[in-house]
Amino acid sequence: MLSYILRRLGAGLLLLAVVTMVTFAIFYVVPRWAGRSVEQLATMYVGRAPTAEAIAATVERLGLDRPVVVQFGEFVRGIFLGAEYRFGRETIECSAPCLGYSFQTYQEVFPEIVARLPVTVSLAVGAGILWLVGGIAVGVVSAVWKGSLFDRAAMAIALTGVSLPVFFTGLLILAFPVHSWGWFDTPRYVPFTEDPWGWAEGMFLPWITLAFLHAAMYARQTRAGMLEVLGEDYIRTARAKGLNERSVVLKHALRPTLTPIVTIFGLDLGLVLGGAVLTEQVFSLNGIGRYAVSAITQSDLPVILGVTLFGAVFIVVCNLLVDLLYPLVDPRVRIR
Repeated sequence: MLSYILRRLGAGLLLLAVVTMVTFAIFYVVPRWAGRSVEQLATMYVGRAPTAEAIAATVERLGLDRPVVVQFGEFVRGIFLGAEYRFGRETIECSAPCLGYSFQTYQEVFPEIVARLPVTVSLAVGAGILWLVGGIAVGVVSAVWKGSLFDRAAMAIALTGVSLPVFFTGLLILAFPVHSWGWFDTPRYVPFTEDPWGWAEGMFLPWITLAFLHAAMYARQTRAGMLEVLGEDYIRTARAKGLNERSVVLKHALRPTLTPIVTIFGLDLGLVLGGAVLTEQVFSLNGIGRYAVSAITQSDLPVILGVTLFGAVFIVVCNLLVDLLYPLVDPRVRIR
């Protein structure tokens, strides 16, 4: 077990190294291949209205006139040991882990991400529980009652959920249950430590919006897997031995069906933790996704770079947890 965990950790670290190199290349190397000069590359980090003095200062601060290998080394060094940025006679220290420094807001990227992390985590955890439990439950019932009215209605709703984008569903929820009918207050984020009930109440509609899309996919996936497993020989053997239907469905049929569900859940949760862009933007939640959108509109590339690396870490960690959960979900899987 320990050797397996160490191997997976090593693979995860290797993947993070590759993602770091690719991300660095996208922002620093690819523009040069496209024919941009050092000054043109510096304008991407200054903002929309750069001056000649600001461009020259940015070239010096980032070391864009240095060889690419040296730049990458400084970039990696900043992640682990921190970095320094000079503004004339003033030196700004970016403490480790330094994921970048915004020259527009004059703020370090990593502390800004950490400050917005509770909002994104609250959104991801609540929505993740809803779409996982709801999707699996609907999929199991639809498979057991195949062809019934519930099955057809559930799959029709699931198809609708997959087809409707998040921003459309979110706007519908804001337009009718919130503004027209007055059933709910405007969604807002309240720290869980201050008011647990206010936290759940303020995040309920964003949870529903985000979970509706994913729950629909999970329901269809669970139904398809259950229908395949229910036709296996060992299921017929379990029924022939006199086991009740509940044990057959939940203990013998559901567990092997959960293996692909756990896989996609790890990926989906990692992506949401990296920043639920559309949901946060629709409901004006000041999370990592909205932070990234603001950086894109303002051409603040250090922030975009930092959020990209931060999201990659979450995805790798979630996939590692998924690999460790396989033996618990499916008894046929053994770690060697």
